[in-house]
Amino acid sequence: MSSERIQRVTLGDCGLEVCRLGCGTGTVAGGGESNQTRLGDDPFNTILCYAYDRGIRFFDSADAYGTHAHVARAMADRPRDSWQLVTKCGAVGVGPELDGLIARFADELATDTIDLLQIHCVVDADWPSQHREQMDAMAELKSRGVIRAHGVSCHSVEALEAAADEPWVDVIHARINPFGVAMDAPADRVVPVLERAHANGKGIIGMKIFGQGGLNAEQRAESLAWVSALECVDVLLVAFESPAEIDEFLAKV
Repeated sequence: MSSERIQRVTLGDCGLEVCRLGCGTGTVAGGGESNQTRLGDDPFNTILCYAYDRGIRFFDSADAYGTHAHVARAMADRPRDSWQLVTKCGAVGVGPELDGLIARFADELATDTIDLLQIHCVVDADWPSQHREQMDAMAELKSRGVIRAHGVSCHSVEALEAAADEPWVDVIHARINPFGVAMDAPADRVVPVLERAHANGKGIIGMKIFGQGGLNAEQRAESLAWVSALECVDVLLVAFESPAEIDEFLAKV
């Protein structure tokens, strides 16, 4: 499958246009590493380059994954306007702390602009109140073109409910598959929230489509078909651990 055959989509009302298929880098991640980084530099670089060459042009990273430099190395010889970049940060202070963090991200990622910056792993229903100063500071970064869009990665259905109605949110990372594996709630509870968020102009990035590796081949095929059919999910994001997994994904999508 070439890049010309992979659809590009606009994430909600923010106007950010991205590849419909995304390559994640954070399976079982935390503390600056993930399954992908644990493969070693060369195998991980091969996966990222193979994804790009097969037409997947949306790359999802995070500070907690330790994958910024890996993405930068893999994409070094590829035109920056041919691929889109996501990263995530935790709760940070505003002013010098946030500015310094974003400067470090830009240096590690070798880019002047971050397409999408997410607040990582929000779980509380009142997260918009908790993070309001940070959200306002991120909006200022967006107004200056340092980032192009902002939002949250949700890790509870209560946080997802709040994100669906929060005007500041451009894009939501949401865990979604029909089996409820590695999700925040059963699919029949999550999907209506995603539908409401999408109707409210939020872009939706579907993650954990393969249940963080917890689904067998038959279930993966069923999940991919099911999530692909959801009109409320814009991007299908999978964190690959081998080129063969990319081939399987593209054969079934």
